[in-house]
Amino acid sequence: MHGFIATYLRELLIMRHRFWRIIMSFSVSPLLYLIAFGLGMGHHMKVGGVSYVEFLIPGLVAMTSMTQGFGINVEINVARFYLKVFEEFQAAPISNFSYVCGEVAAGVTRALLSASVIVIIAILAGLKLHFNLGFWSIAALNATFFAALGVTSAMLIKNHADQSLITNLIITPMAFLGGTFFPIKNLPEWARLPLELIPLSHASKAIRQIALGGAFSWSDATLLLSLAIFAMLLAWWSVDKARD
Repeated sequence: MHGFIATYLRELLIMRHRFWRIIMSFSVSPLLYLIAFGLGMGHHMKVGGVSYVEFLIPGLVAMTSMTQGFGINVEINVARFYLKVFEEFQAAPISNFSYVCGEVAAGVTRALLSASVIVIIAILAGLKLHFNLGFWSIAALNATFFAALGVTSAMLIKNHADQSLITNLIITPMAFLGGTFFPIKNLPEWARLPLELIPLSHASKAIRQIALGGAFSWSDATLLLSLAIFAMLLAWWSVDKARD
């Protein structure tokens, strides 16, 4: 527990030091998407009986909980390659699992903070969506899965170029194809079936269903929880491998 607190507290102190810069960076992408896609055609286009901007907001929450959760790998890379903080963790009496939990918790915190910015923007825009406990639970599960994957990638890569390659080949395509900007069910079957296997697709669907007043999706929540547990174990293994 002390190791978890130490790891998590370090990341929180970094976030506090950069708080307003982080908030500004979290705000830019959602505002651009809302202006370009939401306001540009959101009042004239309907998707599933709701305006496109109401369809878009939950998708943006799912997407940002993925990208910001996975983005913890950047902080780990800087600490590992340049500041040599990971070597200090190796020397400290901190278990590998405590270290993983601390970094994943920091990634989830980043993700939920970013999602909160989108929710605030939606509220200020007068959108009547439901941001209840189920909404935040799905976002947190999605963030946990991708934060754990971020820890794994940070442990396995050898340089920043490899990290950029992973982001460009996996995270960025998933952000656009995971049900964020368009309903996957409208695609042809040959394209729809593979995209329905993407974790982000399940997160987008579950978050959107709750935000639009639907029921909590236990099947999607169970799937995301299972994936999060698997990713945590994978991150734990990757830290063991990196220490060796």
